[in-house]
Amino acid sequence: MKTKVLRALMATAVVALFAGFLACSTTPLSKAQVDEQRTSIREMASQTITQLYQQYPDSPFNVETAVGYAVFSDFGMKFLFLGGAGGQGVAFNNATKQQTFMKMVELQPGFGFGAQKFRIVFIFQTPEALNQFVSSGWEFGANAMAAAKTSTQGAGAQMGATVAPGVVMYQLSDQGAIVGISITGAKYYKNDQLN
Repeated sequence: MKTKVLRALMATAVVALFAGFLACSTTPLSKAQVDEQRTSIREMASQTITQLYQQYPDSPFNVETAVGYAVFSDFGMKFLFLGGAGGQGVAFNNATKQQTFMKMVELQPGFGFGAQKFRIVFIFQTPEALNQFVSSGWEFGANAMAAAKTSTQGAGAQMGATVAPGVVMYQLSDQGAIVGISITGAKYYKNDQLN
């Protein structure tokens, strides 16, 4: 009985947390706030790419020869069986130099405690993959998770994981590469306020 009550309280806390995130995200931004957020996201992306190049030997070639790439910074929290993450990012089209600002939200099932900050880089190898990601958004579910784990078996931290046709993903923490893929139930979509 105590376990059920505790789980119900945790579920309520997580829902309240994400409701707060959503409420904040719908408040209209001033032009100065938009410019500030864009600059902050661009700086995060630049720092992440620098870290990626240092950590993964194959990544500079993959980024520079790709159709495009996207960089996200995520902050996640987990308490017992429930958790979630939210973040922002930007997608770059290497041919047109167009930038599309985006958001992400993620639910993280499984046991755990604490908070984790991590960054994700997606490499798009085909125009179709990039266009679908930018225009329609993308969901990272259990099937993509399984494919990513399969593609990284035996690869250690030296290469990205193929998570969809034409899409390779790298995941990093402040301490460096994260071996394997730890995100599930993630949704990526356009940030209407920043585009």
